[in-house]
Amino acid sequence: MALVGSPAPQFRMGAVDANGKDCEVRLQDYAGKWLVLFFYPHDFTFVCPTEIVALSEAYTEFRKRDAEILGVSTDSTHVHRAWRNASPDQSGLGSIRYPLAADGDHEVSKAYQVYLPAEGAAFRGLFIIDPQGLVQYEVVHNLNVGRSVDEVLRVLDAIQAGGLCPVNWKPGEALL
Repeated sequence: MALVGSPAPQFRMGAVDANGKDCEVRLQDYAGKWLVLFFYPHDFTFVCPTEIVALSEAYTEFRKRDAEILGVSTDSTHVHRAWRNASPDQSGLGSIRYPLAADGDHEVSKAYQVYLPAEGAAFRGLFIIDPQGLVQYEVVHNLNVGRSVDEVLRVLDAIQAGGLCPVNWKPGEALL
């Protein structure tokens, strides 16, 4: 069942923040802001770092839209920290500009309907949650297919435009 139009499921998870420090993240921490919440299968994989780094590189563009980013996997904060602390030439992430949360009990992945029990991981789910806490967009990808940062920004712009956006709409173009 789609979550679009519904209140986003609440969450509370341990995380590693943009400075590499342990913290806690909760949905209510993002109240009044847009949130791009994305799930990925596991740390130290092949496709995941391409998405995580690309979203970090575009972080300023998300902030211009009053949006925050939060990545979630079923790996622990210890594994997140190790992955962040390893340089890209050592199969690590290096520095990224938003937190990575640990869904160790899989409850958040289940609540967002992206949990894959056979893998003990999450599909590549992405949700845009509005400042009132409603899910405005969701997409779930195959584990082997990375997401497009440009498309996430385009969809965020379209939702924020507040009108009917035709196919391939881009910011600055007319609404229907």
